[in-house]
Amino acid sequence: MVKDDEAIITLPQDDDNDELFNRYELTVDKGQELIRIDKFLANRLTANVSRTRIQSGADAGNIIVNGKPVKSNYKIRPQDQILLLIPKPEVEYDLSPENIPLDVVYEDDDVLVINKQAGLVCHPGTGNYKGTLVNALLYHFQNLPNGNQQARPGLVHRLDKDTSGIMVVAKTEFSLAHLAKQFFDRTTQRKYVALVWGNVAEDEGTITGNIGRHSRERLQFEVFPDGDFGKHAVTHYKVIKRYNYVTLVECKLETGRTHQIRVHMKHIGHTLFNDSRYGGDRVLKGTIYTKYKQFTDNCFEVMPRQALHAASLGFTHPVSGKKMFFESELPDDFKALLEKWERYWSHLTHNQDTDS
Repeated sequence: MVKDDEAIITLPQDDDNDELFNRYELTVDKGQELIRIDKFLANRLTANVSRTRIQSGADAGNIIVNGKPVKSNYKIRPQDQILLLIPKPEVEYDLSPENIPLDVVYEDDDVLVINKQAGLVCHPGTGNYKGTLVNALLYHFQNLPNGNQQARPGLVHRLDKDTSGIMVVAKTEFSLAHLAKQFFDRTTQRKYVALVWGNVAEDEGTITGNIGRHSRERLQFEVFPDGDFGKHAVTHYKVIKRYNYVTLVECKLETGRTHQIRVHMKHIGHTLFNDSRYGGDRVLKGTIYTKYKQFTDNCFEVMPRQALHAASLGFTHPVSGKKMFFESELPDDFKALLEKWERYWSHLTHNQDTDS
Protein backbone atom coordinates (compact mmCIF):
# COMPACT_ATOMS: atom_id res chain seq x y z
CA MET A 1 0.00 0.00 0.00
CA VAL A 2 1.45 3.36 -0.94
CA LYS A 3 1.63 6.23 1.48
CA ASP A 4 -0.98 8.97 1.34
CA ASP A 5 1.43 11.50 -0.06
CA GLU A 6 2.36 9.29 -3.00
CA ALA A 7 -0.90 10.06 -4.78
CA ILE A 8 -0.87 13.47 -6.39
CA ILE A 9 -3.81 15.39 -4.96
CA THR A 10 -4.92 18.82 -6.05
CA LEU A 11 -7.19 20.22 -3.37
CA PRO A 12 -9.95 22.61 -4.40
CA GLN A 13 -9.54 26.35 -4.32
CA ASP A 14 -12.19 28.90 -3.40
CA ASP A 15 -13.40 29.80 -6.87
CA ASP A 16 -15.87 32.44 -5.70
CA ASN A 17 -18.75 31.05 -7.74
CA ASP A 18 -22.44 30.52 -7.13
CA GLU A 19 -22.19 26.74 -7.20
CA LEU A 20 -21.35 25.43 -3.75
CA PHE A 21 -19.14 22.53 -4.79
CA ASN A 22 -15.46 21.70 -5.21
CA ARG A 23 -13.40 19.56 -7.54
CA TYR A 24 -10.73 17.17 -6.27
CA GLU A 25 -8.21 15.96 -8.85
CA LEU A 26 -5.97 12.97 -8.10
CA THR A 27 -3.42 10.95 -10.02
CA VAL A 28 -2.89 7.45 -8.62
CA ASP A 29 0.72 6.44 -7.95
CA LYS A 30 2.40 3.73 -10.07
CA GLY A 31 2.72 1.40 -7.05
CA GLN A 32 -0.90 1.62 -5.89
CA GLU A 33 -2.63 -1.69 -5.13
CA LEU A 34 -6.13 -2.42 -6.41
CA ILE A 35 -8.71 -1.20 -3.88
CA ARG A 36 -12.22 0.27 -4.03
CA ILE A 37 -12.22 3.87 -5.11
CA ASP A 38 -14.48 5.00 -2.26
CA LYS A 39 -12.01 3.60 0.28
CA PHE A 40 -9.07 5.11 -1.59
CA LEU A 41 -10.65 8.57 -1.67
CA ALA A 42 -11.85 8.42 1.94
CA ASN A 43 -8.31 7.59 3.09
CA ARG A 44 -6.85 10.55 1.25
CA LEU A 45 -9.54 13.09 1.87
CA THR A 46 -10.26 12.24 5.51
CA ALA A 47 -10.23 15.84 6.66
CA ASN A 48 -12.60 16.98 3.94
CA VAL A 49 -15.00 14.28 2.78
CA SER A 50 -16.63 11.25 4.41
CA ARG A 51 -16.88 7.87 2.70
CA THR A 52 -20.69 8.17 2.69
CA ARG A 53 -20.47 11.45 0.80
CA ILE A 54 -18.06 9.90 -1.67
CA GLN A 55 -20.43 6.99 -2.28
CA SER A 56 -23.31 9.39 -2.87
CA GLY A 57 -21.18 11.23 -5.38
CA ALA A 58 -20.39 7.98 -7.16
CA ASP A 59 -24.07 7.06 -7.33
CA ALA A 60 -24.78 10.36 -9.06
CA GLY A 61 -21.92 9.89 -11.54
CA ASN A 62 -19.71 12.48 -9.90
CA ILE A 63 -16.58 10.35 -9.66
CA ILE A 64 -14.86 10.41 -13.02
CA VAL A 65 -11.92 8.11 -13.77
CA ASN A 66 -10.03 8.62 -17.00
CA GLY A 67 -12.94 10.59 -18.37
CA LYS A 68 -15.70 8.13 -17.46
CA PRO A 69 -18.00 7.97 -14.41
CA VAL A 70 -17.48 4.99 -12.09
CA LYS A 71 -19.34 3.45 -9.14
CA SER A 72 -18.00 3.33 -5.61
CA ASN A 73 -16.87 -0.33 -5.99
CA TYR A 74 -14.56 0.50 -8.90
CA LYS A 75 -11.03 -0.82 -8.25
CA ILE A 76 -8.46 1.88 -8.84
CA ARG A 77 -5.41 1.20 -10.97
CA PRO A 78 -1.98 2.80 -11.10
CA GLN A 79 -1.92 6.12 -12.98
CA ASP A 80 -5.71 6.50 -12.96
CA GLN A 81 -6.80 10.10 -13.35
CA ILE A 82 -9.58 10.77 -10.81
CA LEU A 83 -11.95 13.72 -10.65
CA LEU A 84 -14.35 14.03 -7.70
CA LEU A 85 -17.12 16.61 -7.35
CA ILE A 86 -18.24 17.20 -3.78
CA PRO A 87 -19.99 19.97 -1.76
CA LYS A 88 -17.64 22.58 -0.37
CA PRO A 89 -16.92 22.40 3.36
CA GLU A 90 -18.63 25.11 5.35
CA VAL A 91 -18.27 26.62 8.77
CA GLU A 92 -20.83 25.01 11.06
CA TYR A 93 -23.56 27.16 12.57
CA ASP A 94 -26.12 26.44 15.24
CA LEU A 95 -29.00 26.31 12.77
CA SER A 96 -32.55 26.68 13.96
CA PRO A 97 -35.75 26.33 11.93
CA GLU A 98 -37.58 29.60 11.32
CA ASN A 99 -41.11 30.05 10.02
CA ILE A 100 -40.20 32.15 6.99
CA PRO A 101 -42.72 31.89 4.12
CA LEU A 102 -41.53 30.18 0.96
CA ASP A 103 -43.05 30.35 -2.51
CA VAL A 104 -42.86 26.71 -3.59
CA VAL A 105 -43.18 26.30 -7.35
CA TYR A 106 -42.64 22.53 -7.51
CA GLU A 107 -41.88 19.70 -5.10
CA ASP A 108 -41.44 15.92 -5.21
CA ASP A 109 -39.44 13.40 -3.17
CA ASP A 110 -36.15 14.47 -4.74
CA VAL A 111 -36.16 18.17 -5.57
CA LEU A 112 -37.76 21.41 -4.54
CA VAL A 113 -38.09 24.50 -6.74
CA ILE A 114 -38.80 27.84 -5.08
CA ASN A 115 -39.30 31.42 -6.11
CA LYS A 116 -36.94 33.25 -3.74
CA GLN A 117 -38.06 36.65 -2.52
CA ALA A 118 -35.71 39.62 -2.59
CA GLY A 119 -34.05 40.38 0.74
CA LEU A 120 -33.60 36.74 1.72
CA VAL A 121 -30.00 35.57 2.24
CA CYS A 122 -29.50 32.01 1.02
CA HIS A 123 -27.39 30.59 3.86
CA PRO A 124 -25.83 31.70 7.16
CA GLY A 125 -22.52 33.52 7.04
CA THR A 126 -20.73 36.45 8.57
CA GLY A 127 -23.33 39.02 9.55
CA ASN A 128 -26.23 36.72 8.63
CA TYR A 129 -26.63 34.06 11.30
CA LYS A 130 -30.39 33.68 11.07
CA GLY A 131 -33.37 34.62 8.93
CA THR A 132 -31.91 32.87 5.88
CA LEU A 133 -33.35 30.55 3.25
CA VAL A 134 -31.67 27.65 5.05
CA ASN A 135 -33.51 28.49 8.28
CA ALA A 136 -36.75 28.51 6.31
CA LEU A 137 -35.97 25.20 4.61
CA LEU A 138 -35.25 23.53 7.96
CA TYR A 139 -38.65 24.66 9.23
CA HIS A 140 -40.67 23.52 6.21
CA PHE A 141 -38.77 20.36 5.20
CA GLN A 142 -37.23 17.46 7.09
CA ASN A 143 -33.96 15.57 6.56
CA LEU A 144 -32.44 17.78 3.89
CA PRO A 145 -29.00 16.50 2.82
CA ASN A 146 -26.02 17.81 4.82
CA GLY A 147 -28.24 19.40 7.46
CA ASN A 148 -26.13 17.99 10.30
CA GLN A 149 -22.73 18.89 8.88
CA GLN A 150 -23.08 22.12 6.93
CA ALA A 151 -24.86 25.45 6.97
CA ARG A 152 -26.20 24.84 3.46
CA PRO A 153 -28.53 21.82 3.58
CA GLY A 154 -29.97 21.08 0.16
CA LEU A 155 -28.43 24.07 -1.60
CA VAL A 156 -26.95 23.46 -5.03
CA HIS A 157 -26.57 27.10 -6.08
CA ARG A 158 -27.52 30.46 -4.64
CA LEU A 159 -28.84 33.90 -5.50
CA ASP A 160 -27.64 37.18 -4.03
CA LYS A 161 -29.68 38.49 -1.10
CA ASP A 162 -31.42 41.16 -3.17
CA THR A 163 -31.88 39.06 -6.30
CA SER A 164 -35.27 37.40 -6.64
CA GLY A 165 -36.29 34.37 -8.65
CA ILE A 166 -36.11 30.65 -9.34
CA MET A 167 -33.88 28.29 -7.35
CA VAL A 168 -33.66 24.49 -7.10
CA VAL A 169 -33.02 22.72 -3.78
CA ALA A 170 -32.01 19.05 -3.39
CA LYS A 171 -33.97 16.89 -0.96
CA THR A 172 -31.62 13.86 -1.01
CA GLU A 173 -27.87 13.27 -1.10
CA PHE A 174 -28.21 11.68 -4.52
CA SER A 175 -30.11 14.68 -5.90
CA LEU A 176 -27.55 17.04 -4.39
CA ALA A 177 -24.66 15.30 -6.11
CA HIS A 178 -26.52 14.84 -9.39
CA LEU A 179 -27.62 18.48 -9.61
CA ALA A 180 -24.15 19.67 -8.62
CA LYS A 181 -22.70 17.83 -11.59
CA GLN A 182 -25.20 19.47 -13.92
CA PHE A 183 -24.16 22.92 -12.72
CA PHE A 184 -20.49 22.07 -13.12
CA ASP A 185 -21.06 20.54 -16.56
CA ARG A 186 -23.03 23.68 -17.52
CA THR A 187 -26.02 21.65 -18.68
CA THR A 188 -28.50 23.75 -16.70
CA GLN A 189 -30.27 26.65 -18.38
CA ARG A 190 -30.42 29.90 -16.40
CA LYS A 191 -31.86 33.18 -17.62
CA TYR A 192 -32.13 36.46 -15.74
CA VAL A 193 -33.85 39.76 -16.44
CA ALA A 194 -32.00 42.96 -15.53
CA LEU A 195 -32.51 46.67 -15.94
CA VAL A 196 -29.17 48.36 -16.60
CA TRP A 197 -28.02 51.92 -16.93
CA GLY A 198 -27.47 53.27 -20.44
CA ASN A 199 -28.61 52.42 -23.94
CA VAL A 200 -26.91 49.11 -24.73
CA ALA A 201 -25.42 49.48 -28.20
CA GLU A 202 -25.83 45.94 -29.53
CA ASP A 203 -29.12 44.02 -29.59
CA GLU A 204 -27.26 41.00 -28.25
CA GLY A 205 -23.76 39.98 -27.32
CA THR A 206 -21.44 37.91 -25.14
CA ILE A 207 -19.30 39.13 -22.27
CA THR A 208 -16.22 37.01 -21.54
CA GLY A 209 -13.87 37.95 -18.75
CA ASN A 210 -12.31 36.39 -15.67
CA ILE A 211 -14.01 37.38 -12.43
CA GLY A 212 -12.18 37.63 -9.13
CA ARG A 213 -12.38 39.51 -5.87
CA HIS A 214 -11.73 43.22 -6.17
CA SER A 215 -8.17 44.24 -5.30
CA ARG A 216 -9.33 46.99 -2.90
CA GLU A 217 -13.05 46.57 -2.20
CA ARG A 218 -13.34 43.13 -0.58
CA LEU A 219 -17.12 43.02 -0.92
CA GLN A 220 -16.92 43.53 -4.67
CA PHE A 221 -15.69 41.51 -7.62
CA GLU A 222 -14.20 42.72 -10.87
CA VAL A 223 -13.18 41.55 -14.34
CA PHE A 224 -9.56 40.65 -15.03
CA PRO A 225 -7.88 39.86 -18.37
CA ASP A 226 -8.20 36.20 -19.28
CA GLY A 227 -5.45 34.11 -17.75
CA ASP A 228 -4.38 36.92 -15.44
CA PHE A 229 -6.49 36.38 -12.31
CA GLY A 230 -9.91 35.18 -11.27
CA LYS A 231 -12.12 32.52 -12.82
CA HIS A 232 -13.37 32.17 -16.38
CA ALA A 233 -16.86 33.64 -16.77
CA VAL A 234 -19.23 34.00 -19.73
CA THR A 235 -22.52 35.91 -19.89
CA HIS A 236 -24.76 36.15 -22.95
CA TYR A 237 -27.19 39.08 -23.12
CA LYS A 238 -30.06 40.19 -25.32
CA VAL A 239 -31.92 43.51 -25.32
CA ILE A 240 -35.62 43.25 -24.44
CA LYS A 241 -36.59 46.95 -24.39
CA ARG A 242 -34.82 50.27 -24.55
CA TYR A 243 -35.77 53.33 -22.50
CA ASN A 244 -32.92 55.53 -23.75
CA TYR A 245 -31.35 56.09 -20.32
CA VAL A 246 -31.79 52.49 -19.19
CA THR A 247 -32.16 49.15 -21.00
CA LEU A 248 -34.05 45.99 -20.07
CA VAL A 249 -31.92 42.95 -20.92
CA GLU A 250 -32.09 39.17 -20.67
CA CYS A 251 -28.89 37.52 -19.44
CA LYS A 252 -28.06 33.86 -19.95
CA LEU A 253 -25.34 32.41 -17.73
CA GLU A 254 -22.81 30.03 -19.16
CA THR A 255 -20.84 30.04 -15.90
CA GLY A 256 -21.94 30.90 -12.36
CA ARG A 257 -19.52 33.24 -10.61
CA THR A 258 -20.47 35.38 -7.65
CA HIS A 259 -22.09 38.65 -8.81
CA GLN A 260 -21.40 37.57 -12.41
CA ILE A 261 -24.14 39.55 -14.17
CA ARG A 262 -23.60 42.57 -11.93
CA VAL A 263 -19.84 42.58 -12.58
CA HIS A 264 -19.98 41.77 -16.31
CA MET A 265 -22.60 44.41 -17.08
CA LYS A 266 -20.65 47.05 -15.17
CA HIS A 267 -17.53 45.98 -17.07
CA ILE A 268 -19.16 46.91 -20.40
CA GLY A 269 -20.43 50.22 -18.99
CA HIS A 270 -23.97 49.20 -18.03
CA THR A 271 -24.18 48.89 -14.24
CA LEU A 272 -27.40 47.38 -12.92
CA PHE A 273 -30.03 49.93 -11.94
CA ASN A 274 -29.95 50.65 -8.19
CA ASP A 275 -27.08 48.23 -7.55
CA SER A 276 -25.64 50.06 -4.55
CA ARG A 277 -22.59 47.82 -4.24
CA TYR A 278 -21.43 48.65 -7.76
CA GLY A 279 -22.50 52.30 -7.94
CA GLY A 280 -25.83 51.86 -9.69
CA ASP A 281 -27.80 53.71 -6.99
CA ARG A 282 -27.09 57.14 -8.49
CA VAL A 283 -27.79 58.74 -11.86
CA LEU A 284 -25.32 57.25 -14.33
CA LYS A 285 -27.08 58.21 -17.59
CA GLY A 286 -29.28 61.16 -18.43
CA THR A 287 -29.57 64.72 -17.25
CA ILE A 288 -28.97 65.86 -13.68
CA TYR A 289 -31.79 68.41 -13.82
CA THR A 290 -34.15 68.39 -10.85
CA LYS A 291 -37.19 66.72 -12.44
CA TYR A 292 -35.17 63.81 -13.85
CA LYS A 293 -33.29 63.44 -10.57
CA GLN A 294 -36.60 63.33 -8.70
CA PHE A 295 -37.89 60.72 -11.13
CA THR A 296 -34.87 58.43 -10.66
CA ASP A 297 -35.02 58.84 -6.88
CA ASN A 298 -38.65 57.74 -7.02
CA CYS A 299 -37.57 54.74 -9.08
CA PHE A 300 -34.99 53.83 -6.45
CA GLU A 301 -37.72 53.95 -3.81
CA VAL A 302 -40.05 51.76 -5.87
CA MET A 303 -37.36 49.09 -6.22
CA PRO A 304 -34.86 49.55 -3.38
CA ARG A 305 -32.47 46.85 -4.64
CA GLN A 306 -30.57 45.92 -7.77
CA ALA A 307 -32.92 45.32 -10.70
CA LEU A 308 -32.10 41.64 -11.21
CA HIS A 309 -34.45 38.65 -11.31
CA ALA A 310 -33.75 34.95 -11.97
CA ALA A 311 -36.51 34.44 -14.53
CA SER A 312 -36.05 30.78 -15.50
CA LEU A 313 -34.18 27.60 -14.67
CA GLY A 314 -33.91 24.35 -16.59
CA PHE A 315 -32.31 21.10 -15.40
CA THR A 316 -32.60 17.32 -15.70
CA HIS A 317 -34.49 15.59 -12.89
CA PRO A 318 -31.88 13.54 -10.97
CA VAL A 319 -34.08 10.43 -10.70
CA SER A 320 -36.55 10.41 -13.59
CA GLY A 321 -34.16 11.93 -16.13
CA LYS A 322 -36.97 14.22 -17.29
CA LYS A 323 -36.12 17.70 -18.56
CA MET A 324 -37.56 20.23 -16.11
CA PHE A 325 -38.10 23.92 -16.85
CA PHE A 326 -39.49 26.61 -14.57
CA GLU A 327 -40.24 30.29 -15.06
CA SER A 328 -40.90 33.11 -12.63
CA GLU A 329 -42.81 36.31 -13.33
CA LEU A 330 -41.20 39.60 -12.45
CA PRO A 331 -42.00 40.54 -8.83
CA ASP A 332 -44.22 43.51 -8.08
CA ASP A 333 -41.38 45.94 -7.37
CA PHE A 334 -39.73 45.16 -10.70
CA LYS A 335 -43.04 45.55 -12.55
CA ALA A 336 -43.68 48.87 -10.85
CA LEU A 337 -40.20 50.08 -11.81
CA LEU A 338 -40.73 49.20 -15.47
CA GLU A 339 -44.14 50.86 -15.47
CA LYS A 340 -42.53 54.11 -14.31
CA TRP A 341 -39.92 53.94 -17.06
CA GLU A 342 -42.60 53.10 -19.63
CA ARG A 343 -44.58 56.22 -18.68
CA TYR A 344 -41.47 58.39 -18.57
CA TRP A 345 -40.22 57.19 -21.94
CA SER A 346 -43.68 57.55 -23.53
CA HIS A 347 -43.86 61.11 -22.22
CA LEU A 348 -40.42 61.93 -23.67
CA THR A 349 -41.15 60.44 -27.07
CA HIS A 350 -44.54 62.15 -27.20
CA ASN A 351 -42.95 65.54 -26.51
CA GLN A 352 -40.28 64.88 -29.13
CA ASP A 353 -42.94 64.04 -31.72
CA THR A 354 -44.88 67.19 -30.81
CA ASP A 355 -41.79 69.36 -31.09
CA SER A 356 -40.94 67.98 -34.49
